[in-house]
Amino acid sequence: MIAALCVAGLIYYRGWRRLREVLPILPSRWWPYAFAGGLFALWAAIGSPLAELDEELLSVHMAQHILLSLIAAPLILLGAPALPLLYGIPQLFTLRRGAVRLLGSRFVRALGHVCAQPAICWSVAIVVFIGWHLPPLFQLGLRSDNWHAIEHASFLGSGLLFWWPVVQPWPSTPKWPRWSVPLYLFAATLPCDGLSAFLAFSDRVVYPAYLSAPRHVAVSALEDQACAGALMWLCVTIAYVISAAIVTTRLLSIRSEDPATDTRVTGLAVWQPIGAPRHLPNGASGRSP
Repeated sequence: MIAALCVAGLIYYRGWRRLREVLPILPSRWWPYAFAGGLFALWAAIGSPLAELDEELLSVHMAQHILLSLIAAPLILLGAPALPLLYGIPQLFTLRRGAVRLLGSRFVRALGHVCAQPAICWSVAIVVFIGWHLPPLFQLGLRSDNWHAIEHASFLGSGLLFWWPVVQPWPSTPKWPRWSVPLYLFAATLPCDGLSAFLAFSDRVVYPAYLSAPRHVAVSALEDQACAGALMWLCVTIAYVISAAIVTTRLLSIRSEDPATDTRVTGLAVWQPIGAPRHLPNGASGRSP
C-alpha cells in the first residue's frame, strides 16, 4: 500500500509540474500539499499501526471512518487530482491513451454528470454511512477481511462523492448555487448526530463482537462505544461547521468584490486552495498539456 500511494503521489506531482509549465496561472502551489495530505490520511486509516486495533476498539474503527471520509476525501479533492493524475502518466503507457478514451466516452460522461449531482452525492454518502453502521453489516466487516476492505473503499468513495459539491475541484463547475452548500452540510449532520448520540448514550453494547475482543487497554466495551460515538459526533460537527463557514465567507467576499457575480459560475473558486485563480483573465490561453 505504501508503494501504491508513493506511485500515485509521484504521478500526481509529475502531472502538476506539466500543468504548471503549460498553464502557470492555473495549478496552485498548494494542490500537491493537499493531495499529499489526503494520501497520508489514507495511509493512516488503513496502512498504519492504527489499523491493527480496529477489531479491538470501536473508537479506533470510528477513527478510521473519520480519516477516510472526513479528512482523506476532501484533501484529495482539494488537490484537483483529475488532470494532474491524467497528465502525470507517461505518454508511452497505453494506460494513458485508454484512460483518455474511457473518460471521453458517452457512458462515463453521463455517469459523471449523474454522480456530480449534489442530491446523489448526499444520498450515497448517507446510505453508506448508515448502512455500514447497522449491526449485521458492521459485524460482517469485522469477520471478513474482504468485506472489511469493501467497507473502507466505500467510505472513501462515498466521501469523495459527498465532498465533491463542497470542494468543487477544478476544472468542474457547480450544479447548484453555492449558497446551498451550508444547507447541504447541515442536512448531513442530522443522521450523523442521531447515530453518534445513540452510540454515546446507549446502555448496551451495539456490536457484540467487541464484547469478546481481546483488550490491551483498561476500557470496557460500553465505555469504548461511548467514546466512539462522542468522537464521531465531535469530528463530524467540527468538519461540517468549519467547511460551511469557509464556503460562506468566500461567497460573501466574492459578492462584496462584484455584486453582479453569478455564484453558479464562480463557485468553483470558493474552495480552491490559496493561489488558485477564480477564472482565466481575458485573452489568456495556452497549449494543451
